[in-house]
Amino acid sequence: MLIGRFGATQLAAHQISMGIASVTFMVPLAISQAVNVRVGYYTGQGSPRAARRAGIAAFALGVGFMAAMATMLLSIPAVIAGFYITGADPARGEVIALAVRLLTVAAFFQVFDGAQTIAAGALRGLKDTRIPAVAASIGYWGIGFPTAWFFGVHLGHGALGIWWGLAASLAAVAILLSIRFWSLSGRLIPEISQEKIAATA
Repeated sequence: MLIGRFGATQLAAHQISMGIASVTFMVPLAISQAVNVRVGYYTGQGSPRAARRAGIAAFALGVGFMAAMATMLLSIPAVIAGFYITGADPARGEVIALAVRLLTVAAFFQVFDGAQTIAAGALRGLKDTRIPAVAASIGYWGIGFPTAWFFGVHLGHGALGIWWGLAASLAAVAILLSIRFWSLSGRLIPEISQEKIAATA
């Protein structure tokens, strides 16, 4: 809604860049669903160490993939954006130029985007949803939206400023959820170990 106020060119560049970022996001999203099942399985089995390893493996896969995508977006942004708009369009050059700048921001937040969705999936496997919801609200609305408004509207950077707000929100959520998974999964190891000792005593 904020980008819509900046005109058709900026909205078009935003749509192109968001479409590209959404495509790369599909892989960590799938990994997030898988780690949700694996972490839940091992937690239910009473194997918290295996649950934590499953989460770490998912992070490695997802973040590694997104790092590769970030490298690609930095290397050939104009080529990728060019697939989305016909060469006959008189506004093509301006739209592609802005899309390249937005994809540079997208390259910055690719790793964070992958990390936050995988962390959310791993936490669902630990039956932890309330605190991640609070963390997401803080990241997106408490940090991301004000940052987007400040840079995009107040300072007049338009779509580029909005995207820096998006990057800030994804970074914040990724950090909060990753810390939460590391802390909670580590805390479960001694708890479940004590339960096993009590059950065999």
